[in-house]
Amino acid sequence: MNLNVTGHHLEVTPAIRDYVTDKLGKVTRHFDHVIDVNVILSVEKLAQKAEVNVHVSGKDIFVKSEDADMYAAIDSLVDKLDRQILKHKEMNGTPHRGASAKHQAIE
Repeated sequence: MNLNVTGHHLEVTPAIRDYVTDKLGKVTRHFDHVIDVNVILSVEKLAQKAEVNVHVSGKDIFVKSEDADMYAAIDSLVDKLDRQILKHKEMNGTPHRGASAKHQAIE
């Protein structure tokens, strides 16, 4: 997994980078086929924004989160991303895995 963390109007400190890396490790536990991850952290007036674009086999998943605190925005972002990854994993699984066995039993 290639991880790229950038900041717009924000200096990405080692503490924030480690926090993002630890939180995104949760995503790779559920789904191993993550190819590339781009994280953009930005500050606009009073809003702290976190965006992530995850490239998995066959699809790009984009998630955006906004909060008053950067760490809370990252937590919310990871929760949303986790739901999207699980949804993608369920949709790309073999949907008719047991259908052939049922079909053969009937005939």
